[in-house]
Amino acid sequence: MVSYNYTGYKNGTNEIIKGKVEAENMREARSAIRNMGFIPTSIVEEASSGGKKDKSKKSILTGKMPKLGLHDLIEFTSTLQILSAAGIPIIESLLFVENDAAKLKIRQVAGELRRQIMNGGTFAGTIAKYPEQFGHVYIGLVKTGEDAGELEKTLDRLLELLNKQADTRSKVIGTLMYPMFVILLAAFIVVVMLVFVFPVFKDMFDQMGMELPWITRVLMEMGLWMKKNWMAIPIGFIAFISFCGFLMRWKPTRWRIDDLVLKIPVLTLLIQYSNFSNFLSVMQVAYDAGVPILECLYLANLTLSNHTLELRVEEATTKIQQGQHLSAALRATRTMPKMILFMIATGEQSGRLGDMLGQAVNYIDKALDNVIDIMTKMIEPIMLIVIGAIVFVLAAALYLPLFASYMGM
Repeated sequence: MVSYNYTGYKNGTNEIIKGKVEAENMREARSAIRNMGFIPTSIVEEASSGGKKDKSKKSILTGKMPKLGLHDLIEFTSTLQILSAAGIPIIESLLFVENDAAKLKIRQVAGELRRQIMNGGTFAGTIAKYPEQFGHVYIGLVKTGEDAGELEKTLDRLLELLNKQADTRSKVIGTLMYPMFVILLAAFIVVVMLVFVFPVFKDMFDQMGMELPWITRVLMEMGLWMKKNWMAIPIGFIAFISFCGFLMRWKPTRWRIDDLVLKIPVLTLLIQYSNFSNFLSVMQVAYDAGVPILECLYLANLTLSNHTLELRVEEATTKIQQGQHLSAALRATRTMPKMILFMIATGEQSGRLGDMLGQAVNYIDKALDNVIDIMTKMIEPIMLIVIGAIVFVLAAALYLPLFASYMGM
């Protein structure tokens, strides 16, 4: 038997308890402490000599809240939802996550939340201090659910919402990944051709003593320069990527790009459907949770990644504040599909807005899948044309002088 010193509190109170228990291992010690009606927060194995203690569970609480990714937040919420459905209090649920979560940062988040709740805070009030980690939508829905005494249902809705957002994100990224890969591969092939192939032909072309076509001269000079200044290739690539990243982060250019992509056929459908898929999902979850319609719009608008769509929904929110119906205000934005507007209008008239929002979510998910299928089918021939054009230009630059030489013989 091993002696363990423990710290915890009485179930249902915040009274701190310290004591000692004997058990075969850490798991049995934790079980024995809970059987005594205590919830353990720290269990330390007592050393057999020297009075020193060997912490079998090192503290992971640093006071700093790490940022959770979307999949981390799904894992955290899923565990809390399962434990909440089993009737386990939020503090003990967080303690379980703190001790047994697979990822360190999830354990750190759970530990910090548990510490602050034990000091007298609420779950919603505590996560509200960390909007960067949880997001305003998550915080707003948890607060509504906790106020209504339906935290379990709210966690279930949030889990469904987060899974939906992850699914939408993976679909959009998967659609754009193929053309990005092809573009990078084409750039790599062009660099290899210019640096290693074109310089090999230079001596042969010089011996011909003929004037080279302009395209051959340009590519030949580029290849020779790149071979001589090879360090400029990775530096230029990194600078180009950094510049593109800066343009996407700088608000004036990002807002301009957001406006331009809505004018490109097919791509505008991808942007609209992917944005409104998350928008309508949050609307439905928030409305079912009892959130007022204006607050639903505010939370849903936070999910929009396109600035132009965000501004138009803000205008619709202002019109609703002035007494206009939801469907009429959204129709004035001229961005939402007509079928969605019809469903929302039907829900308003029949008093079944929550059900119709659910139907709207299903509709726009299917529409998004169709757009992704169309884009995938369009991308393949476009990429073939791009690759073919690159190969044609490179081949023409190499073989035009040879053809001219043969014609002159």
